[in-house]
Amino acid sequence: MSAEIREDLDIAVVGLAGRFPGAENGTEFWRNLLMGVDGISRFTEEELLQAGHDIKKIGHKDFVPVNGVLEGANYFDAAFFGYSQAEAALLDPQTRLMMQCVWHALENAGIDPAKRGRNIGLFLGARSTVPWTMQAMLSEQVENVGGFLASQLANKDAMSTLISWKLGLEGPSFTLQTACSTSLVSVHQAVQSLLSGECDFAVAGGVSLLLPQQNGHTYQEGMLFSKDGKTRAFDAEATGSVFGSGLGAVVLRRVGEAIADNDPIWAILKGSAINNDGARKVGYTAPSVKGQADVIRTALQMAEVDAADVDFIECHGTATSLGDSIEFMALREIFNQSRSFGVNQCALGSVKTNIGHLDSAAGIAGFIKMVMAIRYGVIPPMLHFQSPNPQLGLEQSPFYINTCAEPWPAKSGKLRIGAVSSFGIGGTNAHIVLQQSIFASDISASAISRPERGGNGDKTYYFPFSAKNKASLALQLESVSHWLVQQSYLDLHALSHTLSQRHCFSCRIMFIADAKGDCRNLESDPWH
Repeated sequence: MSAEIREDLDIAVVGLAGRFPGAENGTEFWRNLLMGVDGISRFTEEELLQAGHDIKKIGHKDFVPVNGVLEGANYFDAAFFGYSQAEAALLDPQTRLMMQCVWHALENAGIDPAKRGRNIGLFLGARSTVPWTMQAMLSEQVENVGGFLASQLANKDAMSTLISWKLGLEGPSFTLQTACSTSLVSVHQAVQSLLSGECDFAVAGGVSLLLPQQNGHTYQEGMLFSKDGKTRAFDAEATGSVFGSGLGAVVLRRVGEAIADNDPIWAILKGSAINNDGARKVGYTAPSVKGQADVIRTALQMAEVDAADVDFIECHGTATSLGDSIEFMALREIFNQSRSFGVNQCALGSVKTNIGHLDSAAGIAGFIKMVMAIRYGVIPPMLHFQSPNPQLGLEQSPFYINTCAEPWPAKSGKLRIGAVSSFGIGGTNAHIVLQQSIFASDISASAISRPERGGNGDKTYYFPFSAKNKASLALQLESVSHWLVQQSYLDLHALSHTLSQRHCFSCRIMFIADAKGDCRNLESDPWH
């Protein structure tokens, strides 16, 4: 496998954003993954009663009071996005969250949707929120906005078109639903739209908000939910998943255009595939070895990647006896076919062990994890893993599970390659193959300096910031300052380029810096 870029087939990941249990942004998410942080919350009886749960429910001997909580899920700047307070009160909470996430992903990519000639597609998914829709339609706010508009605002299926309307996105825009694989399928759909020329940029992702968030589940043997409140993927003591809330979005672009515009590239998407198990399984909710193996094989073929070149797989990893066994058998079927694959050469991971099962957002969480692992050259640890499920035969397989963060060096003459799986109840499977960007090959999590690529000590960089008011601008600068302190590597050119491409608001400030990182405020009129 060479590092050759296929301009007609490869897709660049040029931006991302996400919020997950225990992580308000991508930087915190990556830090938690490296440190092995369990983002799941455990609740007291008092907290559950205050959240409206029945005492009989929470007093049941098999009730497990845990859930992955998304902090600040009720915050929404309605005026920023052009919504009245009445409209915002009716808007599906998942749409509120996703609108902010899409905006942040576009900012991360340095894309101003208001600039003309930018054909941006939007591909999103969300979990079912029938109770919210019913509650919203009975609200007195319906009279203030009108019945028809209220029905759209309260409907999670209108999410993509509502966001496209408010942000001015003119490419294909639709909301999809394939259960747990929803958000990874959305990435595949975005790729297909880019390759067919329907759009020039594509934002893909998903959201899952489980209300009330102070919640738990009742364990039933052999079902989806964990007995001990831990998600132990591929472990001998696995009993199921913990569930939670979260969301993420990525910005994609045809690789040739990203290179031409000097876009910072997080990773290269080499190939993707989706399919359905059909009738190749014992029941509607059961997975299929053949279906999963087929989708993995197809994605590898599209990527023109041999299984032996894959170093790390972000698995679906639900920690259920049936689910883990089927997924492992499908992986073995594909990877054992590679003659050059030895024993214990490819790491397996599951982000569900950190943040729980995020339902419609599960796939995008795994995708963002893999993108970061590839970019920074570190394989995060699998949480709660003590000994392998003896039914899997892990020791004699091509796979292994690391319980500590480990360096992920590029193989001799080759770049880092990883893959992501997501499988939905109902049988829709998705698999995506990602490769390290050759333009970020010098970045690693172990870097202790902040080199300026190219080494031009006389280079001057401009860092513009803007917001709708001074208070927002001050918060933005504080956030950026906090982020800068945490960076072990900083590409000044990439940062300057991204900031200069963002949407420009009326309240502005600019900083300038040289290649050494010495920075000062540019005392001048607002920049243009």
